[in-house]
Amino acid sequence: MKYKNFSKIQLILIHTLVLLHLFLINTTVWAKKPVIVTTYQYIAGITEQITGNSATVIALAPPQFDPHYIVPKPSYIAKLRNANLLIINGAQLEIGWLPQLIRQANNPAIITGTKGFLDLSNFVKKIDVPTALSRAMGDVHPEGNPHFYLDPHTIPVLAKAIYERLCTIVPENYNLYSKNYTTFIEKFNARLTVWDAQMTKVKGKSAIEYHKIYDYLLIRYGIHLAGTIEPVSGIPPASKHIAKLENTIYTVSFILQDVYHPYDAAQYLSQKFSIPVIVLPHDVGATSDANDIFSLFDAIVGRITQ
Repeated sequence: MKYKNFSKIQLILIHTLVLLHLFLINTTVWAKKPVIVTTYQYIAGITEQITGNSATVIALAPPQFDPHYIVPKPSYIAKLRNANLLIINGAQLEIGWLPQLIRQANNPAIITGTKGFLDLSNFVKKIDVPTALSRAMGDVHPEGNPHFYLDPHTIPVLAKAIYERLCTIVPENYNLYSKNYTTFIEKFNARLTVWDAQMTKVKGKSAIEYHKIYDYLLIRYGIHLAGTIEPVSGIPPASKHIAKLENTIYTVSFILQDVYHPYDAAQYLSQKFSIPVIVLPHDVGATSDANDIFSLFDAIVGRITQ
């Protein structure tokens, strides 16, 4: 373009139009809300506390199902394809269903090792990390027990990791995220004080659970785990194992049952030994009274201490 043929006013006008065009392009890009995909509802619940309405937050796994065995759907691929950030529980809880979805989504922004991929298990100390692996151990998690989020004291740690990554992904929302994060932590810590006080009622008691899902919660509040209904992870109980449990059940105060495993063994033991079965949610939305991250622990603590 021959700028010498234009007047000074025309050149100013051209430059102004170019800058306006660039501004409109940039505004269009950032006017679209970032898309945050999480594997589970509890992660979405924490994330929404921080983003407010500034992001589209999508949880993949339905909360009423076993989190280890989610049926992959084509709609999940589309959601991952559009994601700016993927947040997972990790510790191989999603190993049976998520990797293939990530591959098929073909979204370079959310692959392992990028800033768009956040594994929450990297921020906590895990229990039950095996020193060796064998088929006799059942469906063991080589990185340790992945249900760390059911200890309510872990939630602020996870929230901090999510907050920091959100600020990296969408730095222009730093002030909003910081304000919301601070508000959430203050509110959650206040609830923690209440839950801790309530759980002193059951400190020192013994429990049986179907699957080793509530171990972090039991350890936090000094509840002894007397046994599990499944003999090893992922293996349904046989009569021989149930008979073995009966020999130690006299010291047990309650049986913890999740919503997705069969209830029959727990009900049998409950009826035979007059021990209450307490059905607990394992995720936001797993029971009708666990509709957000706060009421998830309200429900867990309230049911155990009732």
